[in-house]
This record gives sequence, C-alpha cells and structure tokens, in this order.
Amino acid sequence: MSKKTLNTANLAALGADRLAELLIEVSTGSADMKRRLRLELSHNLGPAELARDVRKRLVTIRRATSYVGWRKRNALIKDLRTQSAMIIDKIAPDAPADAFDLLWEFLELAPFVMSRVDDSKGDVGAVFCDAREEIGPIVARAPLDPIPLAERTWEAVQTNSDGAFDAVITRMAPSLGETGMAHLKSLIHQFEAAPLDATDDHPALQFLRELRGRNGNYAAQRKRRFIQMHLREVALAQGDTETYISLFSSTDLARPTVAVEVAELWVAQGNHTAALDALEGAQPKGRVAGRGAWDAAYVNVLMALGREDDAQAYRWHCFAETLDPDMLRAHLKQLPDFDDLEVEEAAKAHAATFKDLNAAIGFFLAWPDLRGLATMIETRADRLSGTQVAALTEAADALRSRHPLAAALCWRTMIEAALREGAKARYAQAADHLMDCAAADIEIEGYGRFESNDAFVQRLRKRHAGKVAFWTRVT
Repeated sequence: MSKKTLNTANLAALGADRLAELLIEVSTGSADMKRRLRLELSHNLGPAELARDVRKRLVTIRRATSYVGWRKRNALIKDLRTQSAMIIDKIAPDAPADAFDLLWEFLELAPFVMSRVDDSKGDVGAVFCDAREEIGPIVARAPLDPIPLAERTWEAVQTNSDGAFDAVITRMAPSLGETGMAHLKSLIHQFEAAPLDATDDHPALQFLRELRGRNGNYAAQRKRRFIQMHLREVALAQGDTETYISLFSSTDLARPTVAVEVAELWVAQGNHTAALDALEGAQPKGRVAGRGAWDAAYVNVLMALGREDDAQAYRWHCFAETLDPDMLRAHLKQLPDFDDLEVEEAAKAHAATFKDLNAAIGFFLAWPDLRGLATMIETRADRLSGTQVAALTEAADALRSRHPLAAALCWRTMIEAALREGAKARYAQAADHLMDCAAADIEIEGYGRFESNDAFVQRLRKRHAGKVAFWTRVT
C-alpha cells in the first residue's frame, strides 16, 4: 500500500504537531468541523465538560426558528447525529445519568426540529428514531429514582407529537420496576379521572360532526383511546396478558389484527388453546386487512396443538379463498411425492378461474408461472380491467419477451381505459403502451380470435379521433 494513501497509519506518521496544523487549516470556514473539534477537546477534559458543551448545542438547536432548506438539510442531520453520538458513545460509558438526561433532551428536540424542515424523505426523523433505541440501555445503567422517572415518562407520553418517544413506557419499564410502574399507572388513572377541558371539543367541531352523522363527544372518545392504549402498554411491559386483553373492547377483539396480537401473547406464555380461541373469535372473510397474518398465526397454533390435519386442510382452504402462494407452498410441502404435482395443477386451474382476476394475476406472477398467466389473460381478456394499471403493467413486463400476445392484451386494455375515461394524465403512458403493442406485433405469430395490431390502431383512431392530446404523443 502506498505511503500516500489516506489511512490512519500514514496520517499518524505526520506527527501530532503537523496534524494539529492541518486540522486548524481544514476547519477554517467550516462551522461543523470547528464544532466537532471543540467537542473532542471537551471530551478530553472529561464527560462533565463534554456534557456541558452538548447541552449548550441542544439549547441552540431548540431555540432556532429559521426554516432549513435543502441546501442546509445535510448539515442539520450531521449536526444532530454528532450530538447524539457524543451522548451515546462518549458520555454514556462514564456518566450514564448525565447521558440519559441529555439523550432525553435530544429527543425533546424532535417537534422543534421537525417544524422547520421538510422530512418527506424521513432521514431527519430517522436520527431521532436511532437515538430512541439507545435510551433504554442507557437508563438501565443510571441510578435513577423510579418515581421521578415515572413522572418524566408520563409527561413524554402526553407530549409525544412527533413519535420521538414512541413505546417509551416499554423502554423505561425495566428501570421503573414495580414501584415506578405502579406510580405510572396511578398517573394514568389520575388523568383518566380529570375532567375534560371545555376547549377540547369545540361546539363548532361538534356541530360539524353531527352534520356528518358522527355523534358523541369526540374529545372524550379520543381521551379514552389514549388511556387504553397506554394502559395496554403498561400491562404488556409487566407481562400481564389478561389485563392487556381486558382493555380491548369486544369490537376490537373481533378485528383480525388485534386477534393476532393477542394470540401471540398467549403463545409466548405457552397457552395455545387461549391463542386459538382469540383467533377463532376474529376469523376474517375474504381478502381483508390483516388476513395474511391471521392465517399464518392460525396455522401455527393448530400445529402447536398437534392438529396437523386441520392445519393442512386450512392451508388449502386459505389458498382457495385468497390465492395466497405461501399457503399453497406450505400445503404442497406436506404432501407425499407426486401427489404435490397433481395438487399444484389443481391449484393453478383454480387460480385461472378465480373471480378476482387481479388476485389471479398476482398469484401467477408470484408463483411464478408465466405460461399459465398468459393462457389466463388470453382466455379472460374481456374481463381485464384497464384501471388496474399496476397489476397489468407488471404482467405485461413479465410476459413481453415470451408471451407477446398476452402482453399486448394487457397494454390494449390500459390504452382503451385511458382513452375511454379521457384520463389525460395517463395519455403519455398509453402512447408508450401503443408503441409496445407495435413492437410486440413483430413477435406475435398469430392473433387468433383477437384483432390484429393494425385493426386495433384503426379502431382507436376512429373511436377516439378527437383525443388530440393523445394522438400527438404517438409517433
């Protein structure tokens, strides 16, 4: 390796004096570099000195009000990460109590920072999320009184507008212990008993909700949901499954997503019968939200109870109802050799005639079986929906090289839908698809019952001659 390569060994060879001169030189005009060097000098004097400097910087960031544009965005992120790194890596090892206070202050910066920066990319919020992951391990090493810690935790819960303190109760639970958790619960119940502020549900807002048919005190409902959510978090942190479940309404427990969550808690305790009861009380019908997770949990519980035949039967039922490829794979895996081939063909035949054509396309793509997909599209071309742009585009892209006719039928469907609806925003894409059809025409050996590409284009020109905004895009 060349002695001119920039690495630690070669730079160390320059000597401390020369390196110091170079650092002064390169830091000239760079506030970030100067700030970092000062922090390193403070650290050299001990964690207390570094803590004072970090706290000063956090106060400065908190007081800032100017909007951070894209030019200064990276500098802000770098500054935030530098401060969190100093707390976590430099201060925490020797002074965990100081580090905990500082990291807490750092997380409290989130609403102030997020209010003056566009975080559509999520990279600014990610800084606070990463710092949040360290709060639990640091507080575990700090000798803190559980009562003030519980009060601090509850205050953070109430002011958590930007997610910096998400799951803070769970993170603090080991350090709170029984005393702190009991005090935290009492604070929640005190909040529950306190009357609502009259301004919490303005009469004008209440009137608008009544007009929309949404009667009831919205503020009271919101407060109740808030309390239940955090009482559940307390119960979960304490391992009190029964209390946790009791805080859900019967309507909540009938939701597949909630049932899965409850079942997982029972499974963790080895109570598979209770887990099964929870799941069966919220059995989904059709392709609803949370169906995949519910199905997987149900099968796992059946297997844990030794009900392998029931699990196998449900896998097939689930596939037949939803075309879930993972369920089919798991089902086939349990079958004897050669039987799986027969069942797989039956599954494909079922998918080819499935009522939800979009789901069927998704299955053949995921399996994958492009020949089966092409056959299905050619057979059911008149049932294709041009508004399912994402599914048809994915299908066409997968089919275009080996099954050009099926690909062209997908493109044609999207083209006709865009023109029929006068969707000018989709005209550019439709024009591209028309050129895709022309390219596929060269590879298509015969159109069978479908019109040729020339006939298709002539029909479009006749029916949609007035769509000038589209035809000007066609070359």
